Amino acid sequence: MTKDFVQHSCPLPELADCQQCQRLAGFLQSVRTQHPDYHARPVGSFGDDCAKLLIVGLAPGMHGANRTGRPFTGDYAGILLYQTLHKYGFATQPESIDTDDDLQLIGCRITNAVKCLPPENKPTPQEIKQCNGYLMAELTLFAERGGTALLALGTIAHQAVLMALQLRMKDFFFAHGAVHDVPGYAGLRLYDSYHCSRYNTQTKRLTATMFEQVFDRINADIER
Repeated sequence: MTKDFVQHSCPLPELADCQQCQRLAGFLQSVRTQHPDYHARPVGSFGDDCAKLLIVGLAPGMHGANRTGRPFTGDYAGILLYQTLHKYGFATQPESIDTDDDLQLIGCRITNAVKCLPPENKPTPQEIKQCNGYLMAELTLFAERGGTALLALGTIAHQAVLMALQLRMKDFFFAHGAVHDVPGYAGLRLYDSYHCSRYNTQTKRLTATMFEQVFDRINADIER
């Protein structure tokens, strides 16, 4: 590598101590009791501070990001994601196992619509809305720094991005492989993909080929 890419794991300092959602804060407290070695707190974004691509997932997984403190790290959902990021030159390694694995993202950043682990991986609409201010701040910073590609993994992430951008849901329908120009942001596009969850990949709702087709389009559109 010829450049040291600045990697930042939490662009919003107040996020680390956020307890705005009573249900999620209480659930994380119980998780910390059961798993004292787990991160079990809000999980910030991770990656290149000057990214061209920002990937938005749903929420931390119990034994993945909730354990390690880094999005899609140490769980099944991260397998296909990081393999694909590495293949397309967005990651220095094809695996994201733990925060001390020296992985770096190149021109890419990863975050979630909801920063805290929800019970049964299902945040409520109010929790998604409550957490949206953080995503809005991330998207604003991303655009200000020249980011051009937003990748939403799943319907909830897609809707959370639209909420943060103050766009009407009915004008931008979610569909795997869909591409939406974002009004008000010159050159910014929203790309949709099914979430790379264990269920979706094992049932073949999302295959590696399907996922790579989305990245083919992103790679063709952005300049790095």
